[in-house]
Amino acid sequence: MGPGTVDHATWEQHVREVAALHPDLAAELDDHGVPERWWRPPGFPSLVLLILEQQVSLASAAAAYGRVRDRAGAMTPTALLATTPEQLREDGVSRQKDRYLRALATAVDTGELDLDGLAGLPDDEVAAALTALPGIGRWTAEAYLLACLDRPDVWPIGDRALQVAVGERLGLAEVPVGEVLEELGEQWRPHRSTAARLLWNGYLVRRGRRETTVDLRP
Repeated sequence: MGPGTVDHATWEQHVREVAALHPDLAAELDDHGVPERWWRPPGFPSLVLLILEQQVSLASAAAAYGRVRDRAGAMTPTALLATTPEQLREDGVSRQKDRYLRALATAVDTGELDLDGLAGLPDDEVAAALTALPGIGRWTAEAYLLACLDRPDVWPIGDRALQVAVGERLGLAEVPVGEVLEELGEQWRPHRSTAARLLWNGYLVRRGRRETTVDLRP
């Protein structure tokens, strides 16, 4: 795990301690319980899935990921680059995302992007390394920081579910976005990742949903 991470074994205790400091988070915990720990293994497969998840449902992204992995035989840069764009189109990958996936695979394959080395970098340097690649913007980089590198103070303001969840919990007349959501998140520093997990959990529970799980072994 990278610097500043939270130990999985103490997750419930950590959630309760953070919620005790903030009435709105305490209410979220009381209403919906301790959230499952959304975690994905750091590495190439998780980044592929995050790119596939951009602007589509998690279920459809998971299905496309499964088809690509089955076709490639493994979710590695070499295996993905051995496929053709036409094949991935058959698997539900758009032309744009195909370009993004190949750029990522090439960067990892050539060493331009050192995925293993990201764990030892501060958040801003991880984000800079990832967003230097086409198709990886702030949302993808922050999701990787939070879910894969387990960083404790990530606040992904571009995530629609988080925007809606904050608006619902705080009883706002409008869904907060951009600088408004950024400012609202300041009250939960330095535990904004935990705040986001609690708020996401409430969002899902209120809709009778759970996080989509995907086998991310290479």
